[in-house]
Amino acid sequence: MPETDVAVVGAGAAGLSLAHRLAGRVPGLRTPSVVLVDAPPGPLRPPPRTWCYWAAGPGRFDEAVRAEWRRLRVRPRTGAPVEGDIAPLRYRMIRSEDFERLVSRDLARSPNVRRLEATVETVEDVPGGAHVHLRDTDGRAWVLSARWVLDSRPPSSLPAARTTLLQHFHGWFVRTARPAFDPAAVELMDFRTPQPAHGLSFGYVLPLGPCEALVEYTEFSPRTLTPDRYEAAVRHYADEVLRLGERQVLATETGVIPMTDAPIPRQAGGSVFPIGAAGGATRPATGYTFAGLQRQTRAVADALRRGRRPVPPAAHSVRSRAMDAVLLRALDSGRADGPELFSRLFARVPMARLLRFLDGGTRLHEDVSIGLRTPVGPMLRSALELPRLPRRRCDLPASPHPPARPATPPPPTTDPPAPPPTETA
Repeated sequence: MPETDVAVVGAGAAGLSLAHRLAGRVPGLRTPSVVLVDAPPGPLRPPPRTWCYWAAGPGRFDEAVRAEWRRLRVRPRTGAPVEGDIAPLRYRMIRSEDFERLVSRDLARSPNVRRLEATVETVEDVPGGAHVHLRDTDGRAWVLSARWVLDSRPPSSLPAARTTLLQHFHGWFVRTARPAFDPAAVELMDFRTPQPAHGLSFGYVLPLGPCEALVEYTEFSPRTLTPDRYEAAVRHYADEVLRLGERQVLATETGVIPMTDAPIPRQAGGSVFPIGAAGGATRPATGYTFAGLQRQTRAVADALRRGRRPVPPAAHSVRSRAMDAVLLRALDSGRADGPELFSRLFARVPMARLLRFLDGGTRLHEDVSIGLRTPVGPMLRSALELPRLPRRRCDLPASPHPPARPATPPPPTTDPPAPPPTETA
């Protein structure tokens, strides 16, 4: 007999979300026993993260939402910004530590979920279930038997793809000496940043008040940068583009998200299934993952409670993934000018509709209408050549090592900006 019905490997957004949905009893449905395996403190545990998504109405994790906005702004390289109201949607921000605090509180009250800290070495498919080979914090090896394993650990490589770009970013949580931010609107894509030789870049600002915000530099390109080049890029954006003046850097965050048309496998064995980013929850064209993994974990939890095989559903439709493949190829080939393409879309399509499109919530006629507002020639050429392109495997880079998060804010910095990056390293 298995030691648990369900083993959830990894306590990031996907693992915590699934464990939360399986916690407690639901009248008329099964209550599976669950073990949530979290990596011990160290390199296998991800650093604090910011997750954003858009939704209408109340949601399961609203208590963890740090801030939300109903206005978005996109700035082209030159000219006036495009700003719009996304009602009835709201653009929401969750900090990973707030999310973990909420989920941990609820799991502590649950009679059917237990947590343990251990390093997962391998997951082995066996008849009637799976064995999770663990090494605990004292170095002892042991095995957890489970009927089902839902594995949210990030893969070290992706399946073969025709196109793979990386969305990589570095951001500062800053406090300014004077009001410098508009608390009512998110700067979703600010293309006034120096553009790399291959791909595109933009600034991103989540205002938490007139004097506080998360300010990020983001690239879509084939390779990541070195830590000093990320710092130079954010410093240039904060000082030369936003002109924040005297400021304090309270904390930092760095990350890498693959944007790929690779087919992501929905199972890794008869009883083992990847979830979250590892299970294809990331939207290839945008890098957003949180909403997709919520759809995925909701379906998996429902299947487990009904005694069904918990195969995670595709988080994004076949049509959405096909359109993303065309967009990625157009960007990677250089046929489509990224800043021009996105600026044009946000200027010509109502923002709420465009966000629904980016989350796969539009109908076919809406998709066609939005597609006609892209550069049709480059997109059509990219679509026609996709079937002939070879697929190649891609090893994912390690996340760029972020500078240490200061325990107390450093003194205000007014140092001159370093030269911005002009190409990927």
